[in-house]
Amino acid sequence: GVAAQQERNASAAEEDAPPPTELQEKEQKKPEKRKSVTEATAKPKKKKKIEQKECITPQKKAAEDEPSTKPKRRRKKKTITDVLSSSEPKPGCPSDLQNLLTQHFSDKLSVIEQEDLKLQDSSFLSSNDLTHTISSFLKQVCPKWSKIQKQHTEKRALVLLVVCSSALRAIELIKQMTVFKGEAKAVKLFAKHIKIEEQIKLLQKGVTHIGVGTPGRMSALVEKEGLSLQALKYVVLDWNWRDQKLRRMVDVPEVKLDLMKLLLGGILQRCKEDKVKIGLY
Repeated sequence: GVAAQQERNASAAEEDAPPPTELQEKEQKKPEKRKSVTEATAKPKKKKKIEQKECITPQKKAAEDEPSTKPKRRRKKKTITDVLSSSEPKPGCPSDLQNLLTQHFSDKLSVIEQEDLKLQDSSFLSSNDLTHTISSFLKQVCPKWSKIQKQHTEKRALVLLVVCSSALRAIELIKQMTVFKGEAKAVKLFAKHIKIEEQIKLLQKGVTHIGVGTPGRMSALVEKEGLSLQALKYVVLDWNWRDQKLRRMVDVPEVKLDLMKLLLGGILQRCKEDKVKIGLY
């Protein structure tokens, strides 16, 4: 009877207690939650590390790039300007132009073509010794100007080209030229504020004697046949003048390129034929 009673009590206790499946489920769920939380927290940490790494690498690259982006040329330019500002500038001479031509075309033309670039001393006017104004220099190199000017009757053609580095410099030269030019007409040949079509019309309209401007616009006019070189007698390069950075026109890469193009576009050939003379002002 006692054993039967114990069995009854045990079965009653079992009935009163919550079913084991719920407990097991709770116990199973708890670690799962922990796991999921730990996974969620662990993953962003990894991402942060990756992000940090990603941030660090471009900084290193930037640091590596910095020394290469620092231009060495600027330093050279500074030294050039320092030297020029402390020493007296040397006036340009025909050999300077000749050397510039051979250097520029050394890798662009064949040996025979390069030979054709060489000019005789007779192709050059006397150079400016840095004491002249543009008017006094032109009077010296074109002593018969008044006669030449009167004989010139061709439209689209000029007798004298003055080549300089910028529009502002061209305007300055035209103003300084009044003493020399007399009744001759001078035309501005640069791109600033003036359309090429307007310049072509102006050259076709009447007889003009002097063109002052940049080599880029001059060679463009020659290409478009707006400017003829048939009557051309003198080409004066504004060689010795220096800008605020103490650069001459041939020290500015774009201007130098345009000048080479202009000279090769018919002027050098006319020098060879002894029809055009070049002067360095």
